Amino acid sequence: MDKYYLTTAIDYVNGAPHIGHAYEKILTDIIAKHYTQRCDDVFFLTGTDEHGIKIQKTAAAKGISPKELCDENAQKFKDAWKALDIDYTRFIRTTDEDHEAIVQKIFKKLVEKGDIYKHSYEGLYCSGCECFLNPKDLTEDGLCPDHLKKPEVVKEENYFFKLSKYKDAIIKHIKAHPDFIVPQFRANEVLNQLEDIQDISVSRAKSNVQWGIDVLDDPEQSIYVWIDALSNYITALGYDTENPSDMFKKYWPVDVHVVGKDILKFHSIYWPAILLALDLPLPKHIFAHGWITIDETKMSKSLGNVISPTGVLESFNLTIPDPLRYYMATSAPCGRDGNYSDDDFKEKVNAHLANSMGNLLNRTLSMLVKYFDGEVKEEFKADSDLYKLALDTVKKVKTHFDFFEISEAAQEIVQLVDVTNKYVTDNAPWTLAKEEKMTECGQVLTTVLEIMCVVSALIYPYCPNIAKEMARQLSFDLNTKLDDLTCNNIKTGKLITKEEIKPVFLRVDSELADKSQKVKA
Repeated sequence: MDKYYLTTAIDYVNGAPHIGHAYEKILTDIIAKHYTQRCDDVFFLTGTDEHGIKIQKTAAAKGISPKELCDENAQKFKDAWKALDIDYTRFIRTTDEDHEAIVQKIFKKLVEKGDIYKHSYEGLYCSGCECFLNPKDLTEDGLCPDHLKKPEVVKEENYFFKLSKYKDAIIKHIKAHPDFIVPQFRANEVLNQLEDIQDISVSRAKSNVQWGIDVLDDPEQSIYVWIDALSNYITALGYDTENPSDMFKKYWPVDVHVVGKDILKFHSIYWPAILLALDLPLPKHIFAHGWITIDETKMSKSLGNVISPTGVLESFNLTIPDPLRYYMATSAPCGRDGNYSDDDFKEKVNAHLANSMGNLLNRTLSMLVKYFDGEVKEEFKADSDLYKLALDTVKKVKTHFDFFEISEAAQEIVQLVDVTNKYVTDNAPWTLAKEEKMTECGQVLTTVLEIMCVVSALIYPYCPNIAKEMARQLSFDLNTKLDDLTCNNIKTGKLITKEEIKPVFLRVDSELADKSQKVKA
């Protein structure tokens, strides 16, 4: 694998980021970090969608310009992702000059090719979805099913993209590539949507929407969201209709677009059609994740249950984002909906990160110091059945990531830790030491420490700070590629002193777990 390119959806900057936004970014960052352990060149793109009528109206209500609103809110997203250790390669904004210029060229090329045409149209427009809806898609009360608001009747002359022209090609591609849409059960939904697909509006009259990218040669029209927002995946790489950059040639096609299930239609139908019209390869995978509910209730401003991701860190006095990253990543199976609750958050991270994984490392190192003054002797290096299990777990984790099964991969890691905890209980190194069976005692402890090296590598994408602290105490090189992992990482000689042993993660409800005393990984 010579490169890996992945993207998130770009977030609309009409407000501040919430935990649903964070869920997608955390999942994508975990995938990105995992693939840095498998190849040397990972490009991770995220960003913000900054044009459209909602931005225009919100800015006007605040008495500021649309660009000022975008600048203010885009920074909130950047700050949130920094707090969550989201290590993107580029944060693209659709107000970036390079993006806007290329979008204009893309639009012009499609006009010249005949794939975009001008047409008078009257339809039902939902400002929340920023798209025209078919009457059959509305609720019995005539409301948008997602926003539960009545769409407005809009009549104007717009540019339309010949989406219907590419219907058969997209259907053929989906059927020929069963892993194009992940999870696979979503593919049937897309195929059903394709049955009566129609051409789509890709511009709005400037009289209605001023805040957008001008159509070249027609300044009375603003380029609409689909050509603008979706094209970010190629504009960020320096795509140009006449002379694509070396970076674009290197990274495209994208390995995976990570998007919410509610915008799968746009990414699996609209976007492939645009790419086909541009004679570009289609994405390798589109991974549609589920939604995050709050205490089993859909997030809603009216209900007052919208949660800020940084708010969770603050409310639990967390100095590192690892617990939230781990919890969100394991909140749902691949593509299914997940749930956040404070009680479940505390219970899961305490059980998995503090009680199971963290305590296993802490007590093993403590016994090494107590019985052997922190030294690993040559005779402690013995083979173990656990080693095969650990290396098999590496293979299973890689396979899960190949199918974007992030939660399922974490379960494999937790299971390895659980088996290792049972190994300690069954072999009772404290009893071996009491019976003066010191070589056997040392072999048990060293075996556990070898497994914990593997665990630190596997848990790194989820919990980078905890993994780094584990690796520090084990003198393990966390830069080791997964394919190069062995169970021969612990060096003979002095490994650690009593003073160097620290909890990698304290329980959330621990008296020590506050801002002044919590151990920073």
